[in-house]
Amino acid sequence: MITGASRGIGAATARCFAARGWALQLLARDGSALAAMAGDLRRQGAVVHWAAVDLSEADDVAAGVETLLALGGAPGVLINNAGVGYTAPLATMSLQDWLWLVQLNLTSVLQVTQTALPGMRLAGGGLIINISSHAADQAFPEWGGYGMTKAALAAFSRSLALEEASQGIRVTTVTLGAVNTPLWDTPTVHADLDRRAMLDPDNVAHALLQLAEQPPKQRIENLTLLPAAGAL
Repeated sequence: MITGASRGIGAATARCFAARGWALQLLARDGSALAAMAGDLRRQGAVVHWAAVDLSEADDVAAGVETLLALGGAPGVLINNAGVGYTAPLATMSLQDWLWLVQLNLTSVLQVTQTALPGMRLAGGGLIINISSHAADQAFPEWGGYGMTKAALAAFSRSLALEEASQGIRVTTVTLGAVNTPLWDTPTVHADLDRRAMLDPDNVAHALLQLAEQPPKQRIENLTLLPAAGAL
């Protein structure tokens, strides 16, 4: 199960896992993009279920996940990838923007995970991968709100790993440097960076596939991927 699957890292990950023979459960806001991608992957022989859900709407999240669970069963791997970039000084960031950012980058992860967990436990375990950011560990001007959500996500992952270990559920935080995705084109992000030096979504997707194919007795707590040029 992949959230934020219609573009960027999520779409690259869906294609990568499908090529390896994984059945997919895809969740994103853009239903048209999901339908088109699902059609392409099915023509290549993949099993794909999808649901269009706006994760910024807290009341809709659980129902979207439950739709996928009903169609495809409990996921062996849950990748909480969905999120939004946001830049603004903390001194002027509106409360409305703060709540929206926290819902998308943090609260929705809790909601998706809570909805998927019972089935994963009954199935004997699985892997949860939470996509975090280098901004969780290193401060950047005007990225404070975003970095806070990603730091909290890393703490969530560590606690969840301890709580669910007895159920056979492993949790990995993937900490990423800048990745060349549509995030940089969104109106909530103002940054002038060299996108040619950023990580490639396809390379990130292959790293996620390697995590998913680790032996069940082995848990990788954190995987960090940074551009060769360092923090951009």
